[in-house]
Amino acid sequence: MRKARTSTQRPGISRGIGLAALLGTAGLLLTAVPAQAITPPAAAPPADVIPGAETATPSLVDGIRDAADAKANPADAARGHLDAKDRRYRIADAQRDLAPLQTVKNGAKEVVRLQQKHHGIPVFGGQYVVRMESEDGKRFVTGTSGKYFTGLKTGTKATVSKETAVRRAVAATAARLGGKTLSKADAVRGKGAESAKAAALTGAAGGLVVIPRGEGVLAYHVTVRGTNPTTGEPVLQQVYVDANAGYPVLQFSGIKTLTAKKAAASAAVASGTAQKAAQRSARAADADPAAGLKGTGVKLDGTKVDLDVQLDATRDQYVLIDQSRMGDTSKNTLTTWDARDRDVSEVAGVWPSGLKEFGHPAREFGKDATESGAVDAHWAAGQVYDYFKKNHARDSLDGRGMTVNSLVGVTFFGSPYVNAFWDGQKMVYGSGDEDYKPLSADLDVVGHEMTHGVVENTANLVYAGQSGALNEALADYFGNAIDIGVSGAAMDDPDSGLIGEDLCRTTKPRECAFRNLNDGATTSKNFLGVAFGTDNGGVHLNSTIFSGALWDLRQDVGGELADRIVYKALAEYMTPLDGFTDGRNAVLAAAKDLGVTAKQLTAVKRSFNAHGIVPGWEDALGVDSDQLLGKVNTSGTGVQAGGGWWAVSQSNDDGSEPYSVYAGRADGKGAPKLISPNDGRYHVYPATDGKTVVWAAYGTTSLDILSRPLAGGPVKKLYTSSTDVGGLRVENGVVVFESFGIFGDRHVGHLRPGDREPTFVDGGGFDVLTALPAIKNGKLVYAKLYPTPEEYKLGVEVYDLKTGKATLAQQLGEPQILGQSGINSTHAFWLVDENLNDQGQMGVRRSGLDGTGTVDISPEAKPTALMPFDLTASEDAVTVTSALPDTAFRNESLPKLWQLTTDGSRKERVSCNRGEQISPAAVSGRQVVWIDGTTGWTDLVTRERPAGLCG
Repeated sequence: MRKARTSTQRPGISRGIGLAALLGTAGLLLTAVPAQAITPPAAAPPADVIPGAETATPSLVDGIRDAADAKANPADAARGHLDAKDRRYRIADAQRDLAPLQTVKNGAKEVVRLQQKHHGIPVFGGQYVVRMESEDGKRFVTGTSGKYFTGLKTGTKATVSKETAVRRAVAATAARLGGKTLSKADAVRGKGAESAKAAALTGAAGGLVVIPRGEGVLAYHVTVRGTNPTTGEPVLQQVYVDANAGYPVLQFSGIKTLTAKKAAASAAVASGTAQKAAQRSARAADADPAAGLKGTGVKLDGTKVDLDVQLDATRDQYVLIDQSRMGDTSKNTLTTWDARDRDVSEVAGVWPSGLKEFGHPAREFGKDATESGAVDAHWAAGQVYDYFKKNHARDSLDGRGMTVNSLVGVTFFGSPYVNAFWDGQKMVYGSGDEDYKPLSADLDVVGHEMTHGVVENTANLVYAGQSGALNEALADYFGNAIDIGVSGAAMDDPDSGLIGEDLCRTTKPRECAFRNLNDGATTSKNFLGVAFGTDNGGVHLNSTIFSGALWDLRQDVGGELADRIVYKALAEYMTPLDGFTDGRNAVLAAAKDLGVTAKQLTAVKRSFNAHGIVPGWEDALGVDSDQLLGKVNTSGTGVQAGGGWWAVSQSNDDGSEPYSVYAGRADGKGAPKLISPNDGRYHVYPATDGKTVVWAAYGTTSLDILSRPLAGGPVKKLYTSSTDVGGLRVENGVVVFESFGIFGDRHVGHLRPGDREPTFVDGGGFDVLTALPAIKNGKLVYAKLYPTPEEYKLGVEVYDLKTGKATLAQQLGEPQILGQSGINSTHAFWLVDENLNDQGQMGVRRSGLDGTGTVDISPEAKPTALMPFDLTASEDAVTVTSALPDTAFRNESLPKLWQLTTDGSRKERVSCNRGEQISPAAVSGRQVVWIDGTTGWTDLVTRERPAGLCG
């Protein structure tokens, strides 16, 4: 991405090796040399085996030439080999537990991909690859690699209904998208259920899978689609819901984007009557629509290029359909579609109805085709297709000649959209803006998006965490390689490693390029541990660490050999959950398989070493904070503090167990206490006041609010909710929480000691919404969206539990968005956004508890304004989670903790840790506890005072 916006999503940091924090996978350094002999040796050499992490099956086997069944189909031969070598692979029954997924033949060589199943249920990311070759009627296995999880023992019967799983997946997605703000855009939810339904996200269950954590977690895979209620961006979220507890244990976006920036431009063209008549005459000569025709067009850089087109007789137009590359007998094509009247939310993950191929009355496509990016997209798709066909014998994205669809001119609610993405079935290119040309106007961008399609049809690297960064790195590498090959640019050109540099309208290439493969990023200096809610776990943030290594490799051994090595690693060695070290192993093995020289192999190793991609690199990351609880390993739940204690949810080391609530002293003394029962439920959203801990427990059919004294005693059920809940707080036995209704309505409720049902401060209807509460000394503060005769308005209200009196705080302007509130004994604090046209800055506002004396302690309009999305307050300080605006992808673009004095006279960073810092909770004075992702784990840490400005 070009520019990062601060995440407004709930926490859950991802570990640095693929999805290792969630799935427990890792890799070791490859030292094996594969056999190169054509004739089988009399005595087979010993196999070089790299052990798998937390599994008995090796992650890579090389240097073998084992006989396999020459008469069987490739999948059966591969599985027969695994069964025959059961002492090596430790796979109980390959024929039963590995289902054929894909076989790719290239001459005498075969690559078989097999999908692991646990008692018939697919295992998420469980994929094993067997490489074979044939000679003189005999078949030999030359190597294997991948992830097969031998420790799975989970049952396969779901106790949660599919309907419950879908409902909770949708609720979890909605909470991630808008749970930290309340905006005027939410007013539709105050107009009744039918209006709310129209704006709702929708979910579709895709069946059961086993998440390979520990002994396995049986989960429903739910795909949630819709529109982000805050930003309007399309939503295509993959959510995995525990099938026996109903809690969303894993979720990430399914849209593979190029950037985070939005923008675009539109164009029009007119033709004279005489010109139209001449065009109709020319079309009459091309009356056979089955014939491939040649047209022309002008790219946005002014170059005139040939285009493969067809005549659509029904429209009396030439259209951008290229059938020539697929062959005359194929029905598949490279087609460019006119999406200038389509919003990005209409095209992401779905095929929009009524879409038409980009057309023109004459073969010489005109200005509209140029300015929309259609000429560039159509020409570039052909170049990318030709590259993979010529250099890697790959016929289209799936290797079997699939149709390639490109949509151009997509906008963002009619406004500019500067982004491009592959959504699993097509490329989508934004329309550009005053600074950026349409996104298809750079060949490396088109190559990037189409390579996502190649990755999806080979290693299928999961688009989250390090496997997602690997996915992005490979897309950047091949996109750049194709661009350099066509342009003839030299590798030593300072700008040759840029991605998207040809899109610039007004600035120099290095100023507007999205990424630079030659940026020198390393694991020790640049790797950033982040939550899945931020950049899908760092898929763009960390990608140039790996793509930079591949870039160095290309410089050292030359483009042709480097491309062959990297493609072979992708197509024949990598599997869905691979991380950086696995990727290194795959590239080294592919290089050896291609018979590179010792000097060239040294260059491969040197490239990865230079970028810090070596075994154990994650252990070298440090912090400046004190750890209170290591490896929290949870997602979607935060930390709270009070009375000198903290409370947080934690899983086990591999994240396979349902979450338990722990509490401990904020000064680090004594051991943390297990508070929740070990009953198979997910215990989340804990809060404490130093006397009692409260939390929510997700069960098969219900969601309970529970409590337990810190001093010990039985767990007490306070309330069973029919809706999702969050934002729990507790003080002197009073429990405060936020309820999320099925239609998106939100209400702040409280339970006094002995209450059987909560009291909602807004009455619990649809007309008024309340959210984001805090409590201190018997007073609540929360954000409120309420109707007036003219319009809906936003305000912050202080509610006195003793008197029942609610007081709206004075506002300084007209809030459009309100963020988290906080309260101490004298003031209420909240986040406010009054200008939606800026880059996401928000002010930090304060008022007296009587609603008067409102001031901004950190104004939204100042050049140094923050981009906060969370807030916590003590008597001495206000701490927010924020990033600085207008930063490229680097440390400063991630959520960091900033602390202000309560009058705003001083502002400092709480910690200089790199990586993500989320879910702050004030203890007392200036001490804060938070969840920190710097090391790649979700660690609970603290500091008693700010670190300063961090240089």
